[in-house]
Amino acid sequence: MVSLRIIYFGTPQFAVPALEALLGSRHEVVALVSQPDRPRGRGHKLQPTPTKSVAERHTLPVLQPTKLREDAFLSTVAALQPDLGVVAAYGRILPDALLAIPRLGMINIHGSLLPKYRGAAPVHRAVIDGAQETGISIMRVVTELDAGPVFTVGRHAIGPDDRTPDVERALSRLGASLVVTVADGLADGHPPEVPQDHAHATYAHKIEKHEGAIDWNQPAPRLHDLIRGLQPWPLVAGRIGGLRCLMHRAALGAEMTGAPGGTILTDEAGALSIAGSDGRVLRILELQPEGKRAMTTRDFLAGHPLAPGSRVERA
Repeated sequence: MVSLRIIYFGTPQFAVPALEALLGSRHEVVALVSQPDRPRGRGHKLQPTPTKSVAERHTLPVLQPTKLREDAFLSTVAALQPDLGVVAAYGRILPDALLAIPRLGMINIHGSLLPKYRGAAPVHRAVIDGAQETGISIMRVVTELDAGPVFTVGRHAIGPDDRTPDVERALSRLGASLVVTVADGLADGHPPEVPQDHAHATYAHKIEKHEGAIDWNQPAPRLHDLIRGLQPWPLVAGRIGGLRCLMHRAALGAEMTGAPGGTILTDEAGALSIAGSDGRVLRILELQPEGKRAMTTRDFLAGHPLAPGSRVERA
């Protein structure tokens, strides 16, 4: 069996399972390219990226360039003589000079069923849109963003209460198994590549901080999808009893109400619900007052009783 020399481009946790799968495959991963380490945590200490931590455990060379077009970096990659590049949530657009180095080109593990949700935030946007299904596409990297032909896809059902991190974890595992299969196929021959139907392409734009400041006078399912989708950042925010709160977990209630959209409903059991503009009820299960830890709504209401008819306001 032919073994490929693979250079791997990936940075966050999403890219870890595929890196580990390739390290355990018949192929040789010759280097990891990750974005530079960044400060994290309370002490703002410089922390290695998730993929770098894996690479260090396997004594795998790590490259963390600040500029991908620099001759020194391109020469370093060329000297590794990679047969194939594999990309998974690297976080930067790869220039043509870099794409041209591997003998078999580069393939990308993309978190959607292409051509839907091309772009930076495919999983977030699918959850925000209330999609019931998404998946992984293993595609050839071309100059145009996420527009290359697709080798294979894997489908994944999105549960009604799944949040973005839940879906990303599942997709990262799915992508890990699919990318090894595609790498094997490329090593053994020329697996078919199916062109995308560009007329049906949609774009998943980068998540912005301002998106968490939502209008609460919306249908309850829409509110629920926003809370599920805007995780782990920036999180949906709202003012409850004058306090700015971040919403961590919610669920759609079975009950209906005639209260105006955005009205806060509480009961003796310590539940905090919000009336949607469609008459349905959204139950808030976990929230985080600004400057404090996340807590259950029961704990929140114990310290912050609310007057009947209060409203949640845009934060």
